[in-house]
Amino acid sequence: MWFERPEAGTQALLVHLVEADSSAAEFTELVLSAGLVPAACIHVKRRSAHPKTYVGSGKLQELRDLAEASEAELVIFDQDLSPTQERNIEAALECRVIGRTGLILDIFGQRARTYEGQLQVELAQLQHMSTRLVRGWTHLDRQRGGSGRGQGSSMGITGTGETQLESDQRILRARVKHINQQLDKVRKQRTQNRRSRVRADIRSVSLVGYTNAGKSTLFNRLCDAHVHAADQLFATLDPTLRQLDLPVIGKAILTDTVGFIRSLPHGLVKAFRATLEEVEQADLLLHVVDAVSAEKDHQMHEVNGVLKEIDADAVPQLLVYNKIDLLDEAPRVDRGADGLPVRVWVSSLSGAGVDILVGAISELLGQQVIETTVHLEPHEGQLRAELFALGAVLKEATLADGTMNLQLRIERHSLERLGKRLLSPATLLAITGTEDI
Repeated sequence: MWFERPEAGTQALLVHLVEADSSAAEFTELVLSAGLVPAACIHVKRRSAHPKTYVGSGKLQELRDLAEASEAELVIFDQDLSPTQERNIEAALECRVIGRTGLILDIFGQRARTYEGQLQVELAQLQHMSTRLVRGWTHLDRQRGGSGRGQGSSMGITGTGETQLESDQRILRARVKHINQQLDKVRKQRTQNRRSRVRADIRSVSLVGYTNAGKSTLFNRLCDAHVHAADQLFATLDPTLRQLDLPVIGKAILTDTVGFIRSLPHGLVKAFRATLEEVEQADLLLHVVDAVSAEKDHQMHEVNGVLKEIDADAVPQLLVYNKIDLLDEAPRVDRGADGLPVRVWVSSLSGAGVDILVGAISELLGQQVIETTVHLEPHEGQLRAELFALGAVLKEATLADGTMNLQLRIERHSLERLGKRLLSPATLLAITGTEDI
């Protein structure tokens, strides 16, 4: 039997499925982030999901009674529901029902601001909707008669026509195809931009982490930017790139990306592929961790799971333990057995430890740093300016004849790039071990 879908409102009954990795507090935050009002919350524990209604008949009646008592207009499950389960639960409760994926997609739809972000969210929403067209509206079962212009029309025979469902599916497929074409253009543009940065020898650093870990606040602190940052889930959705000045390394590009969350819909990850390619192609990932959260280990596991899904698990990571202003921790850097930074403790809000973080980033990106002295002629002022721009000059001495001796601490590949103009082949060979530049 088909039915008209109930109207959705803002008063929501929350159905939290108690599992080992679930969090009622995070679920409530998601609901609030969507602009909804939690009217009541019920906790459900099941060994296995009921194929028709996810919960059993007794719990379904309990949900109906609670929805009526709390005047809930919407029931939200902290778990993905199949189209059949959503249909059956809506029929039993006479109330709109959505699952976790539908809730997250709604939040993303509200937060997307750029053209690229809106395209990616719409694609994920359409893909999610495509499996649910069959069950939501009575008009989809209606059939439109044939035009009478096809083969056999001269004998008074017409085709069966096209159902509204088939028409809507055709329109949806056409829209998905158009969005994919537009996203292909976005992907090509991003690829071209990355190639330009590689040619210019500009390193790329990406911020990743669980949602609300403080990535955007840290991004603003590092780049003196003004990206929207708020204490809520998915406050920042659209990717942002800014220049980051690093000692010795010089200019780098820092990317702020969408935050991850438990059970992030696969379709959403796939739709955001163009954006997440910035993460996959980065030279270094800053994995921002909420040091205050009791579930930080689980959150880190979820982030690493998404990174593996997008083939970015092999990119070097630096853990950034954020929000130490809420802990009794001082800014510091923890090093591994090889002496390289593995973890930095900072407060993006107060700025404590950010200078240590910048030094750690430079150290990881420029592991092959060389200290040497070069001699420049008076007419080589442009080279001198380039070296100062890199932050590679430790000491400078100007001689009586106008020539300059510069004591450098410079990354190996930067020295090789400038080597033909700075050094003789013999000197370059002695310093770097190669004269093939």
